[in-house]
Amino acid sequence: MREILVSRASPREIAVMENGRLCEYMRGKDSTVRSAGDLVLGRVERVISGMDAAFVSIGEERNGFLPLKEKSDSFHGEARLRSGDRVLVQIIREAHGEKGAFLSRDCALKGEYVLYMPMNRFVGASAKMEAPCADRWRQWGRERAAGQFGLVMRTACQTAESDAVDAEIAQLQHTWQQLSKAASAAPVGAVLLSEKDAMLENLMKDYLPRGVDAVITDDPSIVEAVGSMCPVRLVEADPLQTAGVPEKLHEAMQRRVWLKSGANLVIDECEALTVIDVNTAKFTGKQRMEQNLTKVNREACAEIARQVRLRALGGILIIDMIDMTEERDREAVLTALREAFAQDREKTVIHGYTSLGLIEMTRRRTRISLREMMEQSKKRSKVEA
Repeated sequence: MREILVSRASPREIAVMENGRLCEYMRGKDSTVRSAGDLVLGRVERVISGMDAAFVSIGEERNGFLPLKEKSDSFHGEARLRSGDRVLVQIIREAHGEKGAFLSRDCALKGEYVLYMPMNRFVGASAKMEAPCADRWRQWGRERAAGQFGLVMRTACQTAESDAVDAEIAQLQHTWQQLSKAASAAPVGAVLLSEKDAMLENLMKDYLPRGVDAVITDDPSIVEAVGSMCPVRLVEADPLQTAGVPEKLHEAMQRRVWLKSGANLVIDECEALTVIDVNTAKFTGKQRMEQNLTKVNREACAEIARQVRLRALGGILIIDMIDMTEERDREAVLTALREAFAQDREKTVIHGYTSLGLIEMTRRRTRISLREMMEQSKKRSKVEA
């Protein structure tokens, strides 16, 4: 069972509960903070030829980092930038730590059915879409785009009619035209399209194909906004408080996480990567040793996936499972880990075991971690006090 709790507090808070357990938490930001997905008008402050990149002012304390060459070979619009140039960019990763935001000129507008890329010519389909359906929609997308723009057909296309997808593309094209027009007169640092304004809308688009049993809120405006998508329950008290979300967030800040079996996880967030260690701790199994170790590792997979989503961990993750000698057991644990991350709406890639027997994986980082979010909240509270 998946429920989405929405508070009318300011800034807005949203929690995703799965089978009664907190799996994701989001909090709105004030107007001075840029979010992943925001389209911002920036100004090139400095071009670093040796790095083939530029530092761009986007209205934040630290300049954003903009590669001059986009990853996609089908990106169109490689005009050489110079200091002082105005440029429309999209925030790919939010500023965190001592690093400014990571930017791209290859802007994308997210719809329910498609990702519309006006500066690109690539047409693809979500990796989570099944092969026959993905092939059909990929071909449809190529014919619709006709080499004029790029598309990624999202998982929701599986149950959609082509007319509805076509209408959404037309709407996104119109939105882009309006944004381009607004950019010509906007001041540097202006946010032309904000993801945080559509925080709940984007969350629903990501989770509806996976199933949402109910949205629970104390904000009457949410009933009208979401009512056509899934059941909505209006309550009097803040649903996050009722569900004990503040206490659960405090638990998520702890380094050690206990499993039902008595084993535990130790999670260490570092600058370059996050390390997760699985320990038997108090676990005492009744089967033979190898079966016991595999059982603990498989149990750990589900909790690792939940903790990674809840803590909004991104980048490189290294997992030190309890050592297993049988290759079939090692592969079974990898399969369990992939299944556990299947519900994650961020892109994850589980690369397998290193020569040291550690599992390495990557997860797309789009926003700051829960720890950074809580630390920023504490700093703001002190300043306001």
